[in-house]
Amino acid sequence: MERDSGGARGQQAGVTDFEEFYQSAYARLVGQLFSVTGSLEQAEDVVQEAFIRALDRWPRIQAYDVPELWVRRVAINLAVSEIRRLRRRAAARLRLGAQRPPSHLTPQTVEVAEMLRRVPVNQRPVLLLHDVLDLPIEQVAEQLGLPVSTVRGRPSRARANMARHFAADPEGALSHHARP
Repeated sequence: MERDSGGARGQQAGVTDFEEFYQSAYARLVGQLFSVTGSLEQAEDVVQEAFIRALDRWPRIQAYDVPELWVRRVAINLAVSEIRRLRRRAAARLRLGAQRPPSHLTPQTVEVAEMLRRVPVNQRPVLLLHDVLDLPIEQVAEQLGLPVSTVRGRPSRARANMARHFAADPEGALSHHARP
């Protein structure tokens, strides 16, 4: 019996560590995924799902140098899959008007999301990780599970897309507080 109690305490400690990890990373990840999805609801959904998957694998994931990287990668993969699957619905929502983000998102986060919505969905995570979060190309490639050569090409294509958009609609151009 003594042995089982120790195991239960060990499991409880693992859950407590996970809860602390969740509390420290959740808001940051939702802000980052909002930049990819343009939808706070979708960002919250994919981050929640990524944390659920992390909890199932917590004994392994907590041993990583930065467990948050695993959760972010899963959330980004979920977001991109969801965006692709719901492209028609998302286009209809955008035609009806952008969502008004809740006050807990910073103006800079909202601005980055607006800028990223102007580029194809497969380029958004690369811009977020490389240009906004300043991760090196190699780390971005590793996080997204893409070849380095693919990651190298996406930021320049995305910037060209944004430049074309801003040239075509200078009145709609956002201020330059954020760095996408």
